[in-house]
Amino acid sequence: MKKDQLIIFDTTLRDGEQSPGASMTKDEKIRVARQLERMRVDVIEAGFAAASPGDFDSINSIAQVIRESTVCSLARANENDIRRAGEAIAPAPRKRVHTFIATSPIHMEKKLRMTPDQVVEQAVKAIGWAREYTDDVEFSAEDAGRSDIDFLCRVFEAVIKAGATTLNVPDTVGYNVPGQYAETIRQLIERVPGSDKVVWSVHCHNDLGLAVANSLAAVMAGARQVECTVNGLGERAGNASLEEVVMAVRTRADIFPVETRIDATQIVPASKLISQITGYPVQPNKAIVGANAFAHESGIHQDGVLKHRETYEIMRAEDVGWSQNKLVLGKHSGRNAFKSRLAELGVVLESEEALNSAFAKFKELADKKHEIFDEDLQALLSDEAVTPETEHYKLTYSQVTSETGEVPLARLTLSVGGEEKKAESTGSGPVDATFKAIESVLNSGSELLLYSVNNITSGTDAQGDVTVRLAKGGRVVNGSGADTDIVIASVKAYLNALNRLHNEPAKLNPQEGV
Repeated sequence: MKKDQLIIFDTTLRDGEQSPGASMTKDEKIRVARQLERMRVDVIEAGFAAASPGDFDSINSIAQVIRESTVCSLARANENDIRRAGEAIAPAPRKRVHTFIATSPIHMEKKLRMTPDQVVEQAVKAIGWAREYTDDVEFSAEDAGRSDIDFLCRVFEAVIKAGATTLNVPDTVGYNVPGQYAETIRQLIERVPGSDKVVWSVHCHNDLGLAVANSLAAVMAGARQVECTVNGLGERAGNASLEEVVMAVRTRADIFPVETRIDATQIVPASKLISQITGYPVQPNKAIVGANAFAHESGIHQDGVLKHRETYEIMRAEDVGWSQNKLVLGKHSGRNAFKSRLAELGVVLESEEALNSAFAKFKELADKKHEIFDEDLQALLSDEAVTPETEHYKLTYSQVTSETGEVPLARLTLSVGGEEKKAESTGSGPVDATFKAIESVLNSGSELLLYSVNNITSGTDAQGDVTVRLAKGGRVVNGSGADTDIVIASVKAYLNALNRLHNEPAKLNPQEGV
């Protein structure tokens, strides 16, 4: 019996980017979109076109380069948002407008200040506007998990008649539990006229740790699209984890009546790329993509695995891409080999100047680190991408001393808007001293929320990947830096975050959590 296709709708670039400080540059978003397409994701929600001119430009650029996956933009159920979304996705061969309006009593009364009749009317209008740009229109009933089932049936019936092709039932605040959520999906499919003419979709948040469980329960009840993110990235506790949904369906093919198009060998490369770009590290015990996901510490487990893998492993590490970090380049590799490997990773540098700059940095890294892996290249390119073309703050010299029994001392020379400034400070450690030295000159007024160090590959010559999260004036940004010297990587990350605070305009975040 042929199985139904489960559509994988990835919202890493939209909902995932709403994680505090996880904003990405346009070039980074394009790299992620290319990786998602390589993974054969069905729908890429590239952003929220009305949020800012930068978001519109990123979505439009993604729409120009993605050929196989559907490119989607989110929009509130108003004419301006939908027209911005339609214009942004216009270049894509496959395109979708995803519009939403809240349907729960508390949202309609307190947020929208609209009656149920007005909500239905606005939803129908929104579908009409969206269909001027594409026949592929998705409608979401925001906070469906706390909405009245009779009203949901009414609004879904109305938008089907208006031409919506995908109906999304989001658990916006992660309030549902699997049995309850599955029953909601089951009732909607049974009760809504025309339900057999549309794809039913779910978008679950992980506030109670149930996003994947709720999504899979909904699939068993008839949903045929799951909205998810790589690494479960997303605001608050995150979203349903793409890798867990995909591998659950694949591993338990005996239970699930669906299959996906996903190339699972691209899961780990996608996870590592997104972790590096956003600065959100993956916990070691994270299912599928955690460093320990296929490690066996127990002697009993080790013995069993050696005798027969399936005694303790239900999946093979190589099936999800854990064997993908093979040695690719070294210090004697040429420019063409470097360019070819970037192309294989889906990275297209726009100019010869950009290629030359990246190759020069690669050669510098190769002098410090004998073996260069894909992860090193991704980190190098992330470092390139997060460095503004004209850095307001830039490190030009660093001397840090740390010895037993002595207080660490940092001496730095910074370029601030082209003007050279010297800084010096002591600290409880070399990193603390460098950060204090920077602030002694810049007095940024920002608050350090997070300092995180992760090794990119194994070995004592591995690059350290540092994330710094700063907050100022209600804005939160992440800065990233990579180097074989942890202190230098830390300075890069701190200055990168300060440059983002200085350069990036605040953007509208009109979406409260479909």
